[in-house]
Amino acid sequence: MELRDTALSIWQAGVDAVGGYASVARALDGIPAPDRILAVGKAAAPMARAALDRYGPIPCLVVTKDGHADGLPSAVEVIEAAHPVPDDRSLAAGRALMQVVASMPSDSRLLLLLSGGASALAEDLVAGATLDALATLNRRLLAEGLDITKMNAARRKLSRIKGGGLLAAFTGHAVEVLAISDVPGDDLAVIGSGIGLPPQRPDCRARIVASNGVAREAAAQRARPLGFDILVNAETLHDDIGVLAPRIGQHLRSMSCGTMILGGEPTVLLPDRPGRGGRNQALALAVAREIAGIPDLAVVVGGTDGTDGPTDAAGGIVDGTTWSPDGAEAMAAADSGTWLEKHDALLVTGPTGTNVMDLLVAIRQ
Repeated sequence: MELRDTALSIWQAGVDAVGGYASVARALDGIPAPDRILAVGKAAAPMARAALDRYGPIPCLVVTKDGHADGLPSAVEVIEAAHPVPDDRSLAAGRALMQVVASMPSDSRLLLLLSGGASALAEDLVAGATLDALATLNRRLLAEGLDITKMNAARRKLSRIKGGGLLAAFTGHAVEVLAISDVPGDDLAVIGSGIGLPPQRPDCRARIVASNGVAREAAAQRARPLGFDILVNAETLHDDIGVLAPRIGQHLRSMSCGTMILGGEPTVLLPDRPGRGGRNQALALAVAREIAGIPDLAVVVGGTDGTDGPTDAAGGIVDGTTWSPDGAEAMAAADSGTWLEKHDALLVTGPTGTNVMDLLVAIRQ
């Protein structure tokens, strides 16, 4: 395989290891059949399919991003909503989730399947809050380049279902929450802004079933048989791309033969009228400048959910030949996606059925 293809195969192995279907299927052993299934997030559809394949035709509501609901049985109720900025369907989804939870009888069991993206996809606003205020808040948070923990803390102030509010309305017998983590530290209070936080009761439990650490280890396991030593395996992509790219570039320029695997969620400051792209595409372009002219080096950086910001691309694939001077203008205009596509360096995977933040794989031979 070409070096870029090899790097992509290592990246893809990490993503495949945290797929929503397989992650939930592994976790269902020992969990009694629920009376209702709720699945919320970008990976909601494959997570729900795994539960339905195990338990049969149980009433199920899936809330997910536009275009992410393929493969579900026709009996499943589906609400598709906008991401990363919520819309009126997000409010309908939040109300529907709250109605299901609050109406379950005292002897019932609920299975809640949670993945990244839930913060925007489902919302039930506190009294006095409006959709315009919510959308404005989300746009501002995205433009300011805040990390996910700070963003979700701000979102919770407008919400009835975040921060444990959804499951606080449950008066049934038992809740089981299975979550795919898309946040640093795998904190349930941050995933989906805390939509999956269970009540403090012995019959209400929550578990993380997939994470960035799992994806990075699977990528490492794919790299070793291909002859690449693992030089770095760390969750360090938690900074602005203007800080990250020079740091990563310095390491890559001096890197010996082998593989560097990084995970996390970079941030990016946007101009008033950004072009096309997201944080992974921006980081890929910035890294391309850092490694320009270096042979035998390839880098893949992408969102593990297959989408990067408000685009249908996951990120970028670059090497020492990718960069050209006109990339600087694209970086300044936050138009990295347009530039990467023009230079055959755009990473497009389609929805992956998971979401464990972002993954960078660099290999040198």
